[in-house]
Amino acid sequence: MLAAIEDLLDSFPGTLLVVSHDRYLIERVTDQQYAVMDGRLRHLPRGVDQYLELRARSRSERRSFLTGAAAPPPTAVPAVGGARLQETSRKPTLSGAELRNAQKELAAAGRKLDKLGHQVAELHIRIAEHDQSDYVALAGMSAQLDELHDTTAKVENRWLELSELLGE
Repeated sequence: MLAAIEDLLDSFPGTLLVVSHDRYLIERVTDQQYAVMDGRLRHLPRGVDQYLELRARSRSERRSFLTGAAAPPPTAVPAVGGARLQETSRKPTLSGAELRNAQKELAAAGRKLDKLGHQVAELHIRIAEHDQSDYVALAGMSAQLDELHDTTAKVENRWLELSELLGE
């Protein structure tokens, strides 16, 4: 069936938009590849290999940021004439116990984000390696991926709230 679809797509004289998790099919039957990354459509002139490199780099940068291996980029606000001004850090206004609890929750959120990142990566691999004609299983894995992304977004929001509260 896959060979028949490839032949049909190769011989089609018009323009088609092909959406698939089968990266080999995409590479074989398309001239241009695009991916949705960070909520934006991104052109990938080098195809799936470029997507995998960008995804790995993004995950590595986020992991480094969350573990403190690299300093987060400074928050900047636009100023007159296009210059950028550093935003001053806010000092926490928490009591000792509240401060310690917020710090513990921030660290836990960082660990949770790291764990979720690993789960998403493993699920992407499972989807890529799975039989692409098994739509039922792929739909189930896609639903799991959506749940992981939703959970990640919630934890990231809480992590950001705590970082702002602690002035980090």
